Amino acid sequence: METASWLKRDKQNVWHPFTQMLTADEPLLIERAEGTCLFTTDGKSYIDVNSSWWVNVHGHGNPYIGKAIADQFSLVDHVIFAGATHKQAIRLAERIVHILPPHFTKVFFSDDGSTAVEVALKMAFQYWHNKQEPKKRILALEGAYHGDTFGAMAIGQRGFFNEPFEHFFFDVDFLPFPSVELEKSSLEQAEKLFATGEFASVIVEPLVQGSAGMLMYSAAWLDQLIALAHKYDVLVIFDEVMTAWGRTGKLFAMDHCVNKPDLVCLSKGLTGGTLPLGLTVATETIYEAFLHPEKTKALLHGHSYTGNALICAAANASLDLFEEDQTWVNIARIEEQHLGFLSQLEQLTIVRNAAVCGTIIRFEIETGEGNTYFSEIRDKAYRYFLEHGCLIRPLGNTIFVNPPYCITESELEHVYETIYSFLKVCK
Repeated sequence: METASWLKRDKQNVWHPFTQMLTADEPLLIERAEGTCLFTTDGKSYIDVNSSWWVNVHGHGNPYIGKAIADQFSLVDHVIFAGATHKQAIRLAERIVHILPPHFTKVFFSDDGSTAVEVALKMAFQYWHNKQEPKKRILALEGAYHGDTFGAMAIGQRGFFNEPFEHFFFDVDFLPFPSVELEKSSLEQAEKLFATGEFASVIVEPLVQGSAGMLMYSAAWLDQLIALAHKYDVLVIFDEVMTAWGRTGKLFAMDHCVNKPDLVCLSKGLTGGTLPLGLTVATETIYEAFLHPEKTKALLHGHSYTGNALICAAANASLDLFEEDQTWVNIARIEEQHLGFLSQLEQLTIVRNAAVCGTIIRFEIETGEGNTYFSEIRDKAYRYFLEHGCLIRPLGNTIFVNPPYCITESELEHVYETIYSFLKVCK
């Protein structure tokens, strides 16, 4: 009865994201979260296989992060970040710069992944504006997702998600997704565009396009794209909101590349999934273009909670956990288990395009509809997984697993067994 009452109140007043509220199932009423598991008020438990939208890398209720937040609350909870600073933010910025390639020197704080991308776009456009060079075009990849604010939507996949707003978007050029068949032609197209001298920047989700269905492409191709961009003096932005923090098997996706970007956007696992934080990290060269006696040359951007001390404390604690060997043992173990499951998936005729990158395994279910976000199989799969104690949110007919790093071998095996049994039912 208690659950029904709360869900009724939810329906009366709450508008949930990415949800058709007319037809959606009732949401899970989560009462407690611990480690890999979510517990509902009606006594059920679910393995949080997607890390609560890919943010909860260390598991729920991590006591080390929790203590860091509590300790910080007794010192500084929040302070204006224009004209003031605090130790947690300074320490975090130092650590981020230290673990990134050495040309990154300056960290700008914002609220989440979308705003980190917005800041990167503003930095790129204003960089050329301040230098009085007329570069106003931007290049992105087809199928991209960079967030749901207007600038982030403009550089993302056009169509069903953003159609009502497209008349507000600035113009963007898009490269075809670099599948193996299109690698060569997409690079040729990029060079032709860059050679115009009109491009301020190119932005990519490195190695894995998240919301497009965890589509994966090669580091070798990305290295060549970066080299081309730099050849024609085009800034490179890496949206590492999802791909950072061990998801690709290394701390950052850029660690798989020889060539490096000029700006990087960070969020999601940065705080271990406890509190929202976005960082945009820039090179010294970009930063110096904003230094001028005229105040209008400054980056006139900020948020009320920029540099929040509690969130910075959580991020510093999360970075401590990434310095522990066990975190990387877990990441390697998950990738190894994924590769074992991959070999099983590849034997099924219903499975297409199965692939692994770090802690991510993905595949498409052959439905005859192609790869579509609105596949009817999505709801069937979601409900089946819940019935078997797994919270997995398919992207249409794409199923993927992206778990917290504390997931055990037995929990992951249960996830695989659940997916495999669903695929057998689909035959």
